[in-house]
Amino acid sequence: MNKLQGKTAIVTGASAGIGAAIAKELASKGANIVLAARRMDKLNEVKNEITEITNRKVKVIAVQADVSVKNDVNQLVEQAQTELGNVDILVNNAGQMLSATIQSGQVEEWEKMIDVNIKGVLYSVHAVLPSMLSRSSGHIINIASVSGLEVTKTSTVYSATKHAVRVISQGLEKELARTGVRITNISPGMVDTSLSSDNNWNGRKKLDPTDIAKAVVYAVTQPSYVNVNEITVRPV
Repeated sequence: MNKLQGKTAIVTGASAGIGAAIAKELASKGANIVLAARRMDKLNEVKNEITEITNRKVKVIAVQADVSVKNDVNQLVEQAQTELGNVDILVNNAGQMLSATIQSGQVEEWEKMIDVNIKGVLYSVHAVLPSMLSRSSGHIINIASVSGLEVTKTSTVYSATKHAVRVISQGLEKELARTGVRITNISPGMVDTSLSSDNNWNGRKKLDPTDIAKAVVYAVTQPSYVNVNEITVRPV
């Protein structure tokens, strides 16, 4: 029997790339899925793919939501609970990678990254945490980046936001120790998505979105007494 059978997972940024791959992988293991993103047309495409892949054996709903808007996130979680029951897994995958140098002066782009990459994570955690704590059960996955570990001359602001995601994950792990709620931070290296068009990067093959999805499944299928705090996935 699949370990995730009957569990409900919310995946933000699920309309394409890493988020879509995570949703499909979780569904293949038996989880019911709540797809969240801003583009409803793309969400419905992923929803249909999951329905076909799983032969309608799992429930899938698509919810239009902007994670940088607190009310959207609250409504997302409320709809998930109403239609599918308790939220067992939250995957904070939605992210923005825009112009990140300080010299560029692209203040609006910095604000978008801060709002989505940091506030979006906090809003989502805030929305699911009370129910998870009351049940002494739940798993929050935060998708950060290797850019949160290493900063380059072109990634200053983006790296700052992804470092913040790691710090939030580390702090939550300590806050929630012995509550039954687990936290995992996953830092992918360069992944072959719409954000990167070239199949080769510095002479290396980029990661496939499913590589990150498998890391998520690994973390959430561990025994209840095991908390996988940190996973870094890089190209060879």
